[in-house]
Amino acid sequence: MAALNIAFEAPENHGGRCPSKDRPIDLVHLATKTKGDKAVEIEILQMFARQARGCLQALANAPEAAARVVIAQRLKSAADAVGAHAIFSAAEAVERDGPDAGRVAAIAARVLEAENFILKLCR
Repeated sequence: MAALNIAFEAPENHGGRCPSKDRPIDLVHLATKTKGDKAVEIEILQMFARQARGCLQALANAPEAAARVVIAQRLKSAADAVGAHAIFSAAEAVERDGPDAGRVAAIAARVLEAENFILKLCR
């Protein structure tokens, strides 16, 4: 009887981790936004990559910390829309704690990682 109970119990799900959330882009999140339309997903990801690259350039060229925070907010919103959780977190750190060199470098690393991931998807 114990074996029967084990077979039908719900599996343990520690913290609700979803493997897709460990990727640079959460494809499950994106699929829910696009209703699974792969062509739309690719188009959105390409637009996001261009926007993220533009935000990186703007972060590098912004003369004031306040301007960098606004750029980080813009990037955070875009990242949230496509499921780029690591970029979202890095941009949120800049927004919350200020745009020091380490935080801006973290954003740059996450954007590069996401760009590479998007390029692989588009092949």
